[in-house]
Amino acid sequence: MSAGMAGRMLWLVAARDLRLAGRRRMDAALPVAFFVLAASLFPLGVGVEPDRLRQIGPGVVWVCALLATLVSMHALFAGDLADGSLDQMLLPGRPVVMLAAGKALAQWLLTGLPLLVAAPLIGVMFDLSAPAIAVLVAALALGTPVLSLLGGMAAALTLGLRSAGLLTLLLVLPLCIPVLVFGSGAVVMAEAGLSAQGHLSLLAALLLLSIIGVPPATAAALRMAVA
Repeated sequence: MSAGMAGRMLWLVAARDLRLAGRRRMDAALPVAFFVLAASLFPLGVGVEPDRLRQIGPGVVWVCALLATLVSMHALFAGDLADGSLDQMLLPGRPVVMLAAGKALAQWLLTGLPLLVAAPLIGVMFDLSAPAIAVLVAALALGTPVLSLLGGMAAALTLGLRSAGLLTLLLVLPLCIPVLVFGSGAVVMAEAGLSAQGHLSLLAALLLLSIIGVPPATAAALRMAVA
């Protein structure tokens, strides 16, 4: 398959999932609402002392972003499996890698992109400086696609199993630790007035590796799940 046809397949899959999400707007808004509400509760619980908020803010934001990304990830392929469309997508000759990549892209557009929009507000709530908020948005832009790709792989591995949501969390959380460390570390460095370039570069490297390696792994897991 040519690169043009593969790219077209990716966008067709992503557009299909976006249209389906448009029919279930409340479900689509759940991850973002969870992110905002969960992050908003921490200042109420630990107090409004600025130094304390700045200290815990980066880690809180990234943990909430991870959980918001994964809150509905287990259902990424479940609907397609239930209505039989996944079997059609996995017919011989179909670009299953592009299917996996398109699903992850749609999930990121529905969850990761809104998190970037909400992140400055959360940064202000934690009294982060303007440079730290800018780095927070940049780090989320690099890190949340990795979370979506890894979550899609875990959803494929647990497809059709009981307690798939819990299993997805257990599979993804250890893999996401580097993203959390580098993402929150970048914000901490910016808040301290230091360069966050090193942490952002590592996040970019993780994103590149995920784009190259995760969709083929997800495709293989999907084929095993419906075999």
